Order: sequence, then structure tokens, then C-alpha cells
Amino acid sequence: MDCPSILVVDDDGEILVLVAKFLRGHGFRVHTARNGVEMTEALGRTPVDLVVLDLMLPGTNGLDLCRDLRRTSSVPVVMLTAKGDDIDRIIGLEVGADDYLPKPFNPRELLARVNAVLRRSRGQAAPAGRAGRGFIFDGWRVDTLKRELSNPSGVVVDLSTGEYDLLVAFLEAPQRVLSRDFLLDAARNRIAEAFDRTIDVQVSRLRRKIGGPLDLIKTVRGAGYMFTSDVARF
Repeated sequence: MDCPSILVVDDDGEILVLVAKFLRGHGFRVHTARNGVEMTEALGRTPVDLVVLDLMLPGTNGLDLCRDLRRTSSVPVVMLTAKGDDIDRIIGLEVGADDYLPKPFNPRELLARVNAVLRRSRGQAAPAGRAGRGFIFDGWRVDTLKRELSNPSGVVVDLSTGEYDLLVAFLEAPQRVLSRDFLLDAARNRIAEAFDRTIDVQVSRLRRKIGGPLDLIKTVRGAGYMFTSDVARF
């Protein structure tokens, strides 16, 4: 998918225009809809690679639309939710959303999440030995089929599930600031409270295991963390 197609569904016209313009500026083909009826019509006209779906819509809400979509399609869904609505986020994931982002959001974080979900969806369909199997950084190697991290000497380094998912989140969006909320989700701690420092502990453990420069995983005060190394895929 050299130019992925995205359907953005939101009844807020201003957000719809801004998000569509931003994603088009980063190489995506973008379609828009303001409600469930327009969403169904858009999906009937053209196949899409991902849906950005607002939870609060007039008529049928985003949760029901996602649930209905999952009955006939496996297209990835990034759900937009109101800030602080943890229960709705959890239900959204349970009915089939692949990721969520609370409003108000930074468009760059939406872009990072969209790219991450698209890469995961491609990776699930990619045959072994083809591009998308893993990542390389500073001599380290992550094999996403085996879920293994190997150091520059080829020795496998043991990671917990949370540490592995956290590392992959960084590798999918290198040199970008990722918020703690995003990383909590990536590390599968989706129901943690905003003040929970779990992610800081996991980042600290991951830093110790991969070593390297002190700023390999850089703390961005008040914003989150950034993986500073160049990353290549294999």
C-alpha cells in the first residue's frame, strides 16, 4: 500500500477538515463522513485501509458502528473518544477497535497511531522473509514473527510482554514524541489511570536491557518519550 486510503468519520466539520488536510499532507488518500449513513455509503463506494471513527456521532454512535463493521470487515479502526472516558475506550477496544485516541489530540499523535496500526495490519498479513518481519537499530534486531530482541552479538535478550510491546511502539514511530497515554496503550496497560507511573517503570527497565546512549529513549518533559535512534525494517 504505497498510498493508503483512510476514511475519517466525525460530525465536527472543523475537525474533519483539519484531520483530512493533515493526513493528505502526509501522503494518504482521505475520504470523509459525518455520520453512520455517510460512513456506510463511503465504504460501499471504495475500499479503505483504515477508519478513524469518532465515538460520539449523531444517530448510531461509534461503538455500534465499529461493532457492525467488525461483522463484515477486518479493516483497522482508530477510535476517537472524549478525554477521560476510560470505560468507552475499553468498550471500544472490546468491540473491535484497534486503537483509540482521546480528544483533544495532537494531529502528529494521530498520525503516529495510524501508521502504527497500518504497520501492524500489514505485518500480520506479510509472509515470513518479506519486508515487515522486524526492525534493526544500532546493531540490535527485533524479529516480530518470533517476538525476539537480539543484541549486536546475536544473543537473545529476554523481554516481558509489556517491554516488547513498548519497544515495538517506539520502533514504529522513531524520532517522534509519544505520550505516556499512547505508550500505556501500546504496553497493554489500557485501563491504567493518567497518574499511574507504570510506563515510567517499564521505560526504565527497557533502557537497562538495551543499554546504548543515555538518550536512546529520551524523556521529553511534560510530553512523553522519544526513541532517538534511526530504525530500519527487514
